[in-house]
Amino acid sequence: MNFYDAHILPRAINLVCGFGALRPSRDRACEGLHGRVLELGFGTGHNVKSYPAAVTRVDAVEPSDVCWKLAHDRVSASPTHIERSGLDGQQLPFDDDTFDCALSTYTLCTIPDLSAALAEVKRVLKPGGELHFLEHGLAPDENVRRWQHRLDPIQQRIAGGCHLNRDIPQALTDAGFVIDKLDTFYQPGAAKTANAMSRGVAYPA
Repeated sequence: MNFYDAHILPRAINLVCGFGALRPSRDRACEGLHGRVLELGFGTGHNVKSYPAAVTRVDAVEPSDVCWKLAHDRVSASPTHIERSGLDGQQLPFDDDTFDCALSTYTLCTIPDLSAALAEVKRVLKPGGELHFLEHGLAPDENVRRWQHRLDPIQQRIAGGCHLNRDIPQALTDAGFVIDKLDTFYQPGAAKTANAMSRGVAYPA
């Protein structure tokens, strides 16, 4: 990993993902989480304030040491036990049927082998477990999609492999999840190419 990806990008992501305008969407994505929760792409802990009281433990999967250090104060202040428990969403170090819920926000856009990661989430969720997600991806409007396809190679280079044009709901369906609740919208205040959002809850079929 180069210096930019290892040291500069995590700090930039911390600033961008910390915008107050994102808080309502994070709160909505975390509604209904309970028990032991797997959080993919924990980042710098911007979801911590949104965990419901019913969450008893969070196992944080986060590959970046810098992100984990930046999350220290949020983790320390949380009443929920949070432990960094994995580095790679494509290979989770947990037994089958471990988690009551999983949470992914602004993460599925970046994982290199998304199908492998979703298969792992499906494996470690208990029967009836829930995957809560808040992700940006392929826009519903064709004119926005055209720009997403054009800009995606640049986005991948400057944003650590992040894709603008992944169809997250379709990827979940292809991985064997059933989406029970789905909201699609553009996050206000920024370019539509990077803020075509999908938020919902999915269950292993």
